[in-house]
Amino acid sequence: MNIPNLLTVARFCLVPVVVYMIGQGQWTLAFAVFVIAGLTDAVDGFIARKFDQRTVLGAYLDPLADKALLVSIYVTLAVGGVIPSWLAILVVSRDVMILGAVMVSWLLDNPVEINPLYVSKANTFAQIAFAAVALGSNAFNIELGRGLMVLALVTGALTVVSTGAYLGLWFRHMAANDA
Repeated sequence: MNIPNLLTVARFCLVPVVVYMIGQGQWTLAFAVFVIAGLTDAVDGFIARKFDQRTVLGAYLDPLADKALLVSIYVTLAVGGVIPSWLAILVVSRDVMILGAVMVSWLLDNPVEINPLYVSKANTFAQIAFAAVALGSNAFNIELGRGLMVLALVTGALTVVSTGAYLGLWFRHMAANDA
């Protein structure tokens, strides 16, 4: 266990904290915890690269911590009526579909290597930015009106495109290696 992995585990531990804060309407604290979680992500990645502390465990834990944080926040915000439920459904469904595809390929002894795509990086950025804006607007009483809906639509579109890109790669992989 190294420092980057410990920071990733800390990010996992922040997930129930931020969910609780949102559920209690403690928006400023929820926003602060979300920012801290984001900082741990940036710092663990920097340390891992800069000091060559990348590990196989970290390669699995880091994206799982990111997904746990984002999915939990999206579901909690949607249940609380802060964001549109369709967006939370898209975000959760994308991750479930990708995880399911990877698991099926492993079960069929035809593992697929998942590498981040440009559209996936754009999607992750949009999801993080949207969550930060939704939390921040509540924390600081900023009325965004249609601006929040525009951001939701952009995030939703990127989520759909990213899902399609990954599933397309998976289908091609499975068809090319079908015995």
